[in-house]
Amino acid sequence: MSLSVLLAERAATGQPIRVGLIGAGKFGTMFLAQARYTPGLHVAAVADIDPERAPTALALAQWPPAKAVARSLTDALAGGGTWVTTDPLALFEHHGLDVVVEATGHPAHGIRHALAAIDRGVHVVMVNLAADSLVGPLLADRARAKDVVYSLAYGDQPALLCELVDWARTCGFEVAAAGRGARWRPGCQNATPETVWRHWGLTPERARAAGMNAKVFTAFVDGTRPAMELAAVANATGLKPPVAGLTAPPCGAHDLARIFKPGWDGGRLDDMGQVELASSLELDGRAVVGDLRWGSFITFRTPSHYSSLCFGEYGLPTDEEGGYAARWRPHHLVGMEAGVSVARVALHRVPTGSPQDFVADVVAVAKTDLAAGTELDGAGGHTVWGKLLPAEDAVRQGFLPLGLAYGTTLARPVGAGQVLTWADIRMDEDDPSVALRRELEGWLRR
Repeated sequence: MSLSVLLAERAATGQPIRVGLIGAGKFGTMFLAQARYTPGLHVAAVADIDPERAPTALALAQWPPAKAVARSLTDALAGGGTWVTTDPLALFEHHGLDVVVEATGHPAHGIRHALAAIDRGVHVVMVNLAADSLVGPLLADRARAKDVVYSLAYGDQPALLCELVDWARTCGFEVAAAGRGARWRPGCQNATPETVWRHWGLTPERARAAGMNAKVFTAFVDGTRPAMELAAVANATGLKPPVAGLTAPPCGAHDLARIFKPGWDGGRLDDMGQVELASSLELDGRAVVGDLRWGSFITFRTPSHYSSLCFGEYGLPTDEEGGYAARWRPHHLVGMEAGVSVARVALHRVPTGSPQDFVADVVAVAKTDLAAGTELDGAGGHTVWGKLLPAEDAVRQGFLPLGLAYGTTLARPVGAGQVLTWADIRMDEDDPSVALRRELEGWLRR
């Protein structure tokens, strides 16, 4: 039975899916904007450590004022309202929630909230890819042990790519590549929150008016966010990251099947079964014709000669020989689509993508020369950007995972373009995030 029908039944019987939202930024606001129109969903709590952000998000989503006056989670669950709090962990002090959407963007916070939800028996929809790229496979393993679901968020490109990969494999196709479009070209790695808007063709004033966070959009421009997204895809599907990091060849939709196939078959990939970016910019800065800046794609082939002939007969774009084909989704609606994940994990107990293994890692690379004593400011900041690498290679070389480069202090100088290592930082081994990461890295040594 379809999700919408099941949701309507839950609404009709007075048993909606009870949801808690942690993080009321852009994603959270987009989720709220559609959740209020989705029968069978009850957003019972919105938590954000910034006391102004949750009320602002609810106002932007045109939340009915009478619904946002619950005095506690218990009050909200009993009366159908929404409780607003600055203490995310308070959502797990009592039973009642079915699903929590973690959308804070901070790795340590996301890990803490996910573990609290799992311990309470609450399903997790993880928007926070900084947390997922750091210890996502471990969190998913903990969730399975507790018989709850840990899921990537539909509407973000990792979950959409997992869906495309699953479609292809269910049809018996072999996936050559899965990836997303990105506005990227060499030199973008050095973008900072002060310079980011010129890369997007926006003024700072217009960006602020649209509620766009400079650090978030810097992480898109410098390649960090795409790296985290494709790490999530690799860990969920088993597809491999490029050995030397993402190369982001310029490519329009019409050329996907020609470019995103192995080098030994005339393409640009290291091998079959890889994640990669398609840049929407040529090397000289011109826009690529038919770009997939907002989209996601897969390329695939089949051992069946007859099926290969059918690719072209039924309108699929193929390479010159017709052996590889491509499918894509030109847009993604971010938080507006996240209700699909909420419904699927609560009603079917099935994730919209979830880590299965530790295949890919995102490591921290210095944006500029960094002196000893520098405090690292994480994804989208001034100090580091995130590079996607095979997990085995990153762990073997002692590279610092990007998720630990938040508020961490350098113990020694690091040159521009250098990958940071654990030895470069002052790290508290008793920090829960560090301990969990060490546990995850231990998987590769088993």
